[in-house]
Amino acid sequence: MKVIATPSRTKEILDKFDLYAKKNYGQNFLVEPGIVSKIARNAVISDHTVVIEIGPGIGALTQMLSQFAKKVIAYEIDERLPEVLAYSLEDCDNVEVVLQDFMQVDLQNLVKQYPNDDVVIAANLPYYITTPILFKIFESEADIKRITVMMQKEVADRFAANVNTKDYNALSVITQYLTHVKQVVKVPRNVFNPKPNVDSSVLQFEFKKKDLSVNEKLFFAMVKACFKQRRKTILNNFGEWLKDKEKAKEYLNDAGISESQRAESCSLDDFLRLYRRIEHEDICLCEN
Repeated sequence: MKVIATPSRTKEILDKFDLYAKKNYGQNFLVEPGIVSKIARNAVISDHTVVIEIGPGIGALTQMLSQFAKKVIAYEIDERLPEVLAYSLEDCDNVEVVLQDFMQVDLQNLVKQYPNDDVVIAANLPYYITTPILFKIFESEADIKRITVMMQKEVADRFAANVNTKDYNALSVITQYLTHVKQVVKVPRNVFNPKPNVDSSVLQFEFKKKDLSVNEKLFFAMVKACFKQRRKTILNNFGEWLKDKEKAKEYLNDAGISESQRAESCSLDDFLRLYRRIEHEDICLCEN
């Protein structure tokens, strides 16, 4: 079996099908087999793992995943690629390629078809749609055991950011409320064809046990409101959202948060304490 994730094999496949990377699909083909193998090994939990892959491209990661997983279901949006994948993955009999936009997939229903398997997600995510894809998975209620995805380093830094850092924002808090986040490997830009303008990073997300007492819609809205204008104090942002600055002062004080702090200095636990002060308030979550 020829490894796809090498410069020579990638060029061979691209030349054979007269292919080029489509910018509007965020395509960059990974040509470093060591990194691809590391992603696959981290993604797969056991020999009864079913992998849902998003955007297989010409099959570099798909091929590696198929070596370790029971089955790989690869969703591809580019109609040029099923023919290419049939050729590049001809030795991988446990791969199913589906020509469909992953954003349209009923993930919960799909996962239910594999009740006795560990269903995971793996992908080299297009940079322009990383956050929408991850939040589709986060909000799906599907029984996904693990998500292992490569993304632009700048976006990865936000997901995994610690409190009191420049990258720490509402996305960091919400993601870390939902999941345990860890970095698997850093990926330099020079291991792609074509070479992108940015470096990448592979993150892994494992879901935490849900706290059913938290109204997530309200909690997430509150967190986003507290970060609305980074230069403002949490009192100003939170008070504006509550439409009552005096109540905001009271709630912040009860939660042990100084009204002069900014949101980036508040931990997940701080935000959860603040949420407990407002959870029974009649707060309109209508979009402005």
